[in-house]
Formats: sequence, structure tokens, C-alpha cells
Amino acid sequence: MVGNEIFELLRQEIGKDSISEVLYSRERRIFIGISYNRFRDAIIFLKKNGFSHLSAITGTQTSSNLIEILYHLDNAGTLVTVRVVLSSTENSISTITDIIPGASLYEREIHDLFGVKFEGHPALNKLILPDEWKSDSYPLRK
Repeated sequence: MVGNEIFELLRQEIGKDSISEVLYSRERRIFIGISYNRFRDAIIFLKKNGFSHLSAITGTQTSSNLIEILYHLDNAGTLVTVRVVLSSTENSISTITDIIPGASLYEREIHDLFGVKFEGHPALNKLILPDEWKSDSYPLRK
């Protein structure tokens, strides 16, 4: 599938109002901004359509009150990044470990470093930080 096909099928699946942006940075490289309440539907759709390899989940704080979670999914060299924006005061999002079990370590890492809570995660214990690290201190928060 090429970028336009993926986007059109995803738009039909979750609705155009759930997609905030689409960017084709180069051939076979697509960024899609998805609303918080429909991102799981987007992940399920992409997995069903061959994007079953989760390359990574990354996080970044873009401003003092916004955290982006980026889900990088690959299918035969085409990389789709699903971008979800969270408020740092409402820093909770559903886990995708039930959809893609390999997401577990990535979600634990983001939880450690940014304090994002992945609701429904089976074991959201520390991964990177030492056990004695303060529970309300996140090293990658601005």
C-alpha cells in the first residue's frame, strides 16, 4: 500500500475528524496525527493492514504542557508514524500491549522518563530508572 491508500482507508475506518494531520515526508514515510480517543482504532486498523512490526514508541515534550507519543509501525519498508498529543496534566493513554505485545517495554520506558500512564498495561513497573528514583520526578520532562 502506498501513502495515499493507507490514509484514505484509515480515514474511512476512523473518520476524517479523528485525523488532525497527514504528512508525507518522503516516499514510504507517513506521519498521521490521530485524536486521543481514536488512536487505538488506528493502531488496530494499521496492524490488520500489514503494519504489524512496531519499530518503536517514542515520546517528547513539545511545550510545557504537551507530550507527544509517536507510534512507529512498519510494513515492508513503509513506515507510518501515528502521533498522539497529550496534555502533561492529563498524562494518561491506553496501552496497546493487547494489540501489539512488543509495546510493553516502550511503554514502560516512556512511563519512566515522561510519567505517562498507560492504562491497562499489565506491568507498568520501572524499566530504566532505579527503584529508589522519586515517583514524581521524570527526567525528560521540561
